[in-house]
Amino acid sequence: MRRPAIRSLAALATAGALALTGCGAEAGDPSGEAAAGGQGRTIHAHRVMQLTEVHEETGMTLLEGPVLDAYGHLIVVDVTAPAGEPKVMRVNVGEKEAETVFTDSRGAYTSAQFSPYDDRLYLTDYAHGEVVSLASDGSDPRTFFSGEVDGARMNPDDIAFDPEGNLYVSDSRGLSEGEANGRVVRIDRDGEATVLAEGLAATNGISFDRDYGGLWISELVENRISYLRLDDEGVVTSRHTAIRVDGGIAQTDSIAVDADGNLYQALHGRPAMIVYDEHGERLATVEVPDRGEALESATNVAITPGGTTAYMTVSGPAGGYVYSFDALAEGTRQSNGG
Repeated sequence: MRRPAIRSLAALATAGALALTGCGAEAGDPSGEAAAGGQGRTIHAHRVMQLTEVHEETGMTLLEGPVLDAYGHLIVVDVTAPAGEPKVMRVNVGEKEAETVFTDSRGAYTSAQFSPYDDRLYLTDYAHGEVVSLASDGSDPRTFFSGEVDGARMNPDDIAFDPEGNLYVSDSRGLSEGEANGRVVRIDRDGEATVLAEGLAATNGISFDRDYGGLWISELVENRISYLRLDDEGVVTSRHTAIRVDGGIAQTDSIAVDADGNLYQALHGRPAMIVYDEHGERLATVEVPDRGEALESATNVAITPGGTTAYMTVSGPAGGYVYSFDALAEGTRQSNGG
């Protein structure tokens, strides 16, 4: 992102300091509005509530990792929250109330998702190359993974779980140097890590396709979505560029996939998401009606499992917000967080 005030998930500088590189209307009309130039329809998101303001200590706020818990409450992380401020929050979207779930003195958490194996909440700590887990109420913090993978520490960004509870992590390593050193790393549920793909351009979003036969990944600095086909053991057998995203000044952030296999590509640098089908056809654009200089990025989305209500995290100089819209198809476990 060009503005230092709000750079991508993917761009937390290390060296101990955080430096980021890289709602009004009614709910979106399911019929949408026709968009010119084969861009699909326009879906207008509506504002649910404001969660955060810009932090004086860090100069920004950046909401990420929305995921619904077993009670229908929305869990959200604030990547740039300073020590002691809420880093993981629980939102009662019906009552428009939020409470702190977890904070600490060091973490920069960029994603959140519940494991299908142990039902704990897993968070990626971009700044320290770790994956940590919490009980659903925010207690009992544990370091699930820490250390190097094939001789290099990760910058873990987003996560996706397979049905057995193994983690697939987008590693944005190399972003600050402008080099294609990004990776996809598999961490089995016992904590053993394996590099599945490398040479990627700032790996950001990651999600399985609807049949768990492959992974969709977004590469931030190339504005592209790549597809990694997997075998039955979770090993990558092939990879190719699947979609080139025409984002202008915006860049590809997180990805979610609904029950019909549609991809929801978040945009860093524009408060919007682009929806594609699995063949690369652009189906829709989700827009924030009151977009502008004060709201700069839509980072991620959680689609309600078994329903079509979607919650999108949006941030900028005006603060951090949750917006909602009607997804094109129902959500699944894996489209809920990551």
